[in-house]
Amino acid sequence: MKMFKSYFTAFLFLTSAQVFADTATVYFNGDILTMESDKPQYVEAIVIKDKKIAFTGSMRDALTQAGTNPALQDLKGKTLLPGFIDGWGHFTLIAQNTLSVNLGYFSDKPPHTTQELIGRLKTEARPFNGWVIGSEYADAFLTDGPLTIAQLDEAFPNQPVFINNISTLTGIVNTAGLNKLGITKATKVTQGMIPVDPKTGKLTGELIGNPNLDATAKVFGKYSRDLMMETYRKAEKIYVSNGFTTAQSYESTIQDISNMRQAIDRNVVSLDLIALPTYDVVDQLLITNPKYPFGIYTKGDGGFKVAGILVSTDGAPQLRLAYFTKPYIDTTGFPKDWRGMAVASQDLVDRYAKLAYAKNIQYFGYSNGDAGIDMTLSGVAKAVQETGITEDRRTVISHSFFIRDDQIDQYKTNKILAQFMPNHIWMYGDVYKQILGDGRASNMVPLNLAQSKGLQFGIHNDTPSSGPSALFTVWTAVNRKTYGGDILGSDQRIDPYTALRSFTSVPAYMYKEEANKGSITPGKFADLVVLDRNPLKVDPMEIKDIQIMKTIKDGKVLYVRP
Repeated sequence: MKMFKSYFTAFLFLTSAQVFADTATVYFNGDILTMESDKPQYVEAIVIKDKKIAFTGSMRDALTQAGTNPALQDLKGKTLLPGFIDGWGHFTLIAQNTLSVNLGYFSDKPPHTTQELIGRLKTEARPFNGWVIGSEYADAFLTDGPLTIAQLDEAFPNQPVFINNISTLTGIVNTAGLNKLGITKATKVTQGMIPVDPKTGKLTGELIGNPNLDATAKVFGKYSRDLMMETYRKAEKIYVSNGFTTAQSYESTIQDISNMRQAIDRNVVSLDLIALPTYDVVDQLLITNPKYPFGIYTKGDGGFKVAGILVSTDGAPQLRLAYFTKPYIDTTGFPKDWRGMAVASQDLVDRYAKLAYAKNIQYFGYSNGDAGIDMTLSGVAKAVQETGITEDRRTVISHSFFIRDDQIDQYKTNKILAQFMPNHIWMYGDVYKQILGDGRASNMVPLNLAQSKGLQFGIHNDTPSSGPSALFTVWTAVNRKTYGGDILGSDQRIDPYTALRSFTSVPAYMYKEEANKGSITPGKFADLVVLDRNPLKVDPMEIKDIQIMKTIKDGKVLYVRP
């Protein structure tokens, strides 16, 4: 501290010729981790001016660079990092879910039994659009088993209730809800199912796949623009309280794109927002404007942008919908030798991969099982061959849960970046051991193998499909602990620094924003997060308990821990 006092004494004698317009902010006296390279690097102080990082280095030089009367921000030993960048998530769903009761493991009062869950619905739910709505439900975290329609009917005999699963792909409604939705045993289903109890012959209330997606849309319905903007404000609070300065919403609709753009234009949201529409929505955008500005922010270097085109090949592995080259071990309820299924044809994948490369639209694949990954790899390889484009287009395959060793080599060959979701290890690792076997389960999300082969990868939460904490996801990537307490694939652990890069510098590169984001470097935006402890210096098992103390976007403080 004597050293800092001497700096302040010296600072008093700096020239007074600098004008007030040069007022800056100096952060000092903490672990300032720049994330600038493959190895941890620290600086003593940084200077922020005009929304950007103006200087990094010693405290003495920082005071010189800061000009007259800078704001001095003493970190008091805390850790300063670049703000977290959401590489894959659902900002608009998080916003929508603020109209419901959060029943997730990451909520303020996570339910441990079905009765605790029902009790929270009774005391906290304010019916919306005629419904009592719960979100982020996961039966694996309840000690007495899954919620049943009988329990919901007893608690809510006349009130329609809809409980959306944390996966967003399944849900459960009570009888009043089935009636309100008009669902019967005769209801036709294209993709997914509406299960019937074989013992009673009655609907179980469960909705899987498209029936759940359709129900979600009907339950929430349409609401006013003002309420929409209010849900966006609430969603932003969730993101900034978890250290994020950039948020993404994939599977964005035309309406989502309009709403997100308006939220930025009205200054409702201060984060940078990124939309990622599916191929059919991209078709609509190109019909409207053949030169649609993909990848370009509305406010120059920030604001809102549509990143590119999304094409999915398969579904959720925990629901046994991921597409594999080898059958699931447990095929209960599915045909013999069930390998999952593709949700798109290879022709469709090939067509849109070629469109993306031909029109220079960033391509985002969504693939879970190794056969689903094969489909995306084939489409990209064919697009590269037919267009002759070999430059790094920042092509992405998200989730990539069950990527094979040989597929990692193909990612590298065609300059494909992986976006992994380690939280599935904690949430469903025990399930994967049962339905896929120890071998495939232990090698899911093979972060260490990817790193050893030199593959660039990011990691993400896919919120609300897992909690919004980047630090929890870093913890999972570092420890690979399952909900049941086992360590799954210990040889695939990575170090905390690599995991932090996967939320900062790597997604900045993925979005082609490495010149402006992802590290604490002079000239980049002052998008920063302050942590109460350094993830590189605590016991790895404590990383998830580190607290976000402050989130800063473009030099402006958006969040301070109460």
